[in-house]
Amino acid sequence: MKRLSLALSLALLGTAAQAQQSAAPPATVVEIPPLSSPDSGTRGNEMLQIGWDATQLIASDLGQTTELMPLKPKREDYVSFPEVTAPSFGKWRPLGAKILLTGFVQSRSDGRIAIGCYVYDVPKGAELARKGFVLPKSDWRRAAHKCSALAYTAVTGSPGMFDTRIAYVAESGLGDAKVRRIALMDSDGYNHKYLTTGDTIVLKPRLSPKASQLAYVSFAGGKPIVRLLDLGSGQERPLVPTDAISFAPRFSPDGSQIAFSMMLGPNSDIYVVGAGGGMPRRLTTSPAVDTDPSFSPDGTKIVFESDRSGSQQLYVMNANGSGERRISFGAGGYAAPEWSPDGQWIAFTSRGQYGRRIGIVRPDGTDERYLTNGPADESPTWAASSREIMFARLGQGGRSNLYKISLGSGEAQQVTIPQDGSDPDWSGAVD
Repeated sequence: MKRLSLALSLALLGTAAQAQQSAAPPATVVEIPPLSSPDSGTRGNEMLQIGWDATQLIASDLGQTTELMPLKPKREDYVSFPEVTAPSFGKWRPLGAKILLTGFVQSRSDGRIAIGCYVYDVPKGAELARKGFVLPKSDWRRAAHKCSALAYTAVTGSPGMFDTRIAYVAESGLGDAKVRRIALMDSDGYNHKYLTTGDTIVLKPRLSPKASQLAYVSFAGGKPIVRLLDLGSGQERPLVPTDAISFAPRFSPDGSQIAFSMMLGPNSDIYVVGAGGGMPRRLTTSPAVDTDPSFSPDGTKIVFESDRSGSQQLYVMNANGSGERRISFGAGGYAAPEWSPDGQWIAFTSRGQYGRRIGIVRPDGTDERYLTNGPADESPTWAASSREIMFARLGQGGRSNLYKISLGSGEAQQVTIPQDGSDPDWSGAVD
C-alpha cells in the first residue's frame, strides 16, 4: 500500500508539471533574414559572412526559449541594406511570422565593425525596437546575443539571458580523487575557461551582477574562506580581513555589497560587507545556523535559510537585519534560496520525502510549487529573464551535471559542459 501511495504521489506531481506546461501561451513566430551589409567587394563578403553567422546564432538563442519560435534562417531570404529599416511586411505575413528581426554588419576604418538590429511587429507593420553596437570583429557573438535580447524583450518585456555568464564548479574524478575547479563560460557555452587550478576544494561561485567579479569559497588554508576575484585584472583577495570560517557569498543587485555567512562562535550568522573591502556588519544574531543569503532585486530585503526552528526553513528580513519573518512551513527542509531578478519568486532546494527538488515560492510564502520531481536536484539559480532556472542534478555513480528548466515547461534540459558540474550561478546582462 505504501508503494502504491508513493507511486500515486509521484504521478500527481508529474500531472501538475504537465498542467503548468500546457498552460503556457503559444510561442511567437520570429522571422530572421540574414543580416545585410552596405559594404561591397571582398570586405562586403566578409561582413555578409559575419552577418550570416550572427543570424544563425540569434536563431539559436531564441530557439532556446519557450516564448519565441524562430523560423530557420535561409540564405535566400537575404534582404538589401535599405530593406533593413524599411521592410516589406507583405513578404513575411504569409509565413506566419509575428516578429521580424533585421540587421546589418558594416566595416569601419578603425578595424572594428558596426552591427545594428531592428525588431518589427509584422501584423501591425510597426517598429518595436532598435539597437546598434560598435565592437571588434572578434566580438560579433556578443552583438548577436544582444540582438537576441532585443527581440526577446520586445516580445516578453523581460531582459534577455543571452549576453550573460555562468560560473559553476567543474568536477572531474570520483570520491576522494575528485578535482574541483571554478569554471566560467558564456550562457551558450562559449569562451569556457577555468579560474582556479584544482589544487584545493572550491565551492559556491557567485558572480557580480555584470560578471566583473566572482566571490567563491576556498579551502586553501584548510577551512572555508570566501575569496573575491576580479575577472578583469585577475587580482584576488580574502573577502574580509579575518581568518574566521566564511561561506555562502552573494552580491547585492548593484554589486556594491556582498552578503555571506561567517562563524565567530559555534553558529553562523549573516553578515554584509562592501565589495571594495571594509569591516563586515552582522545582520542576524540567532543561536542557529543562518546561511545562504540572497538579496531582493531592489536591494531592500534578504532571504536566507536557518535551522532556528529545528529544521532548515526560509526567512526574509530587511537588508539591515530587521523584520525577520519565516516564509516556509512545509515538511522537510528548505535550502539555497535565490530571489528572482523580477522580484516575483524565490527559488529553493527542497529536502524531504521525495529527495531534493527545485521549488519556487512567492516572497510572502504563498503559491509554493515544485519544478522538478527530484530525487537529487539542488542549487537553483535564475536567468536574467526570471523565466528559467539552472540547477545541478546528481546522477548515477555520484556524477553531477547542470540542467535548466523553464517556468512554463515541465521538462529539464541538460546543459552542455566539458565535464561534470555543480553549484551553478547565472549572472545578469554583462552590460
